[in-house]
Amino acid sequence: MSPAEDAAAAFHRIHGRAPAGVWSAPGRVNLIGEHTDYNDGFVLPFALPHRLAVAATPRDDGKLNVATLGDDGQLQYSDLLDIASLEPGSVEGWAAYPAGVAWVLRDHGHAAGADLVIAGDVPSGAGLSSSHALECAVTLALLGLAGVELDAELPGTPTRPEIARWVQRSENDFVGAPTGLLDQTASLCCQDSCVLFLDVRSGEMEQVPFPLAEAGVRVLIIDTRTKHSHAEGGYGERRRGTERAAELLGVKALRDVTLSGLDAALAQLPADLAPLVRHVVTENQRVLDVVALLHQGRLTDIGPHLDASHASMRDDYRISTSELDLAVDSARSAGALGARMTGGGFGGSAIALVRDADLEHVRAAVERAFEAAGLRRPRTFTAVPSRGAGRDTV
Repeated sequence: MSPAEDAAAAFHRIHGRAPAGVWSAPGRVNLIGEHTDYNDGFVLPFALPHRLAVAATPRDDGKLNVATLGDDGQLQYSDLLDIASLEPGSVEGWAAYPAGVAWVLRDHGHAAGADLVIAGDVPSGAGLSSSHALECAVTLALLGLAGVELDAELPGTPTRPEIARWVQRSENDFVGAPTGLLDQTASLCCQDSCVLFLDVRSGEMEQVPFPLAEAGVRVLIIDTRTKHSHAEGGYGERRRGTERAAELLGVKALRDVTLSGLDAALAQLPADLAPLVRHVVTENQRVLDVVALLHQGRLTDIGPHLDASHASMRDDYRISTSELDLAVDSARSAGALGARMTGGGFGGSAIALVRDADLEHVRAAVERAFEAAGLRRPRTFTAVPSRGAGRDTV
């Protein structure tokens, strides 16, 4: 069954009736443009076919009742949450994500209670944005129960980019994870068969065709099974470092440092901040270069930019791990056109651009490399750009 069907079935099992509706949101893969979003830069994600779904029915007591269906088919329940009493720090664990969304929506006039049941197939902890998929799906469910449907074009209806900022606020201020806008925007705004070229500063978006089948290539996802969390210290340290560098350089954000002015900027910075700035500035340029190649129909030529992105994250931003490096190096050695870690780093997944004919060879080579290193076998699958968040028909 699909995640939406799983959520609806679990809801019926718990509550003895069908839900009022089911909403879902996808995980995402960032093709290129890592740690540029909170520096007002450029990103290029696409949505995964893997989704998190929320079956929901309204309550009239202002309470949020949340259950989630685990991979083992067992249900986990949160405490009954009083929406009016929610404050940052008041909810811990996985329940903080739906609670944070309810906390933000309360400030926008939507404080009604709900019964929610969550199910999905986005790998947790793999750097594929399962938490943001959850938050986006819960946001749409609570809005939907309030009669606010996405893309309705009615006065006062929030846009997808607005909702992305609401979700970001719930993540930053309630959960305590200092994330940028990449993941939420990707989950809400991506479309089938395209990568989303987003200028985070201006909010401008372009759906850039990404015809994998026509080009005879696949994007292989390599989940190293080493979990990461944006709420942990390394991500926040990098963000604070780039903000401090922008302050020292007298610019609003590192987006304002040009490639031609990079050397002069680096000369003004202490040794610990210079590599962070070098990564952000060169990564923004790599995004622009990849978009230009895609516009020219040269999808198979983007591989060297993926390789350079990984080297920059490994050496300058220092967010890779031995497992991610092994995934990338073994994929390249087996014939991948390019490979890089994706996501916030410190664990999670890598991606490899692979010709159709080489797919199984590359996959097997990566698995052998992990086995030889005494590591747990990675989870591998191919991903195609898929639809963004919305209401499901069950």
